[in-house]
Amino acid sequence: MKVFVLFVAIAVAAWQCHGSDHGHEYQIFPLRMKTGHGGHYIPEVSCQSWRLGVEAHNVIDWKTVPLDCEGYIGNYILGDQYRSDSKTVAREAYYYAKTLNITAKDIWVFDVDETTLSNLPYYADHGFGVEPYNATAFNEWVDLGEAPALPESQKLYKKLLSLGIKIVFLTGRPLEQKAVTVTNLKLAGYNKWEKIITKDTSIYHGKTAVTYKSTERKKLEEQGYKIIGNIGDQWSDILGTNTGDRTFKLPDPLYYIS
Repeated sequence: MKVFVLFVAIAVAAWQCHGSDHGHEYQIFPLRMKTGHGGHYIPEVSCQSWRLGVEAHNVIDWKTVPLDCEGYIGNYILGDQYRSDSKTVAREAYYYAKTLNITAKDIWVFDVDETTLSNLPYYADHGFGVEPYNATAFNEWVDLGEAPALPESQKLYKKLLSLGIKIVFLTGRPLEQKAVTVTNLKLAGYNKWEKIITKDTSIYHGKTAVTYKSTERKKLEEQGYKIIGNIGDQWSDILGTNTGDRTFKLPDPLYYIS
């Protein structure tokens, strides 16, 4: 038994790496799928099922990540699996885009938070979604304008531009944060877009994200644009009306927006 424990310790130590792609250094450990004897369960197994429910939109209207899942979600987001899942989505989006005959009015709608920019440095300091949402603290983070780019999304963004597709950023961030969002996007390497739309809270106060984004997409189409693609991390980014010819959902088990 001592030999086995030593072997496991060595294996885990060898697996450790650091998540520097997100702008901060964090220790990453492999996700444990199963352990124990006779079908004993550990939190990581139920957390994996919970995350699947979230991504499939079976688990809805949740407020926080389950407390027992903090470690699992942290390791997922910081590890290879999150990057791999995001890469799969971005790859399929690009393969689809390559089949299209692009016109001057074709646009691709991108969400911002957890789609083009990552707030992982903030969530890593706030329990990876376990803590209840704190609007004051989150807005202070956004106002710093330091959110790094999500690597796979940025690759897709650049590939779409190379195909001649115009980019529109449609974010739930309020008008008051438009300037810092523009600065942050440019700092993170997003330097070209057709439009960036932020939320006028005087119009959409009390409205769901689905209502807000559906209305703004309708306005784009009324201006003569054709939405050929639409990508976001929340289901509310891609549900509703005027969603575009095809939608793509990036993984995000950190929070839920209706």
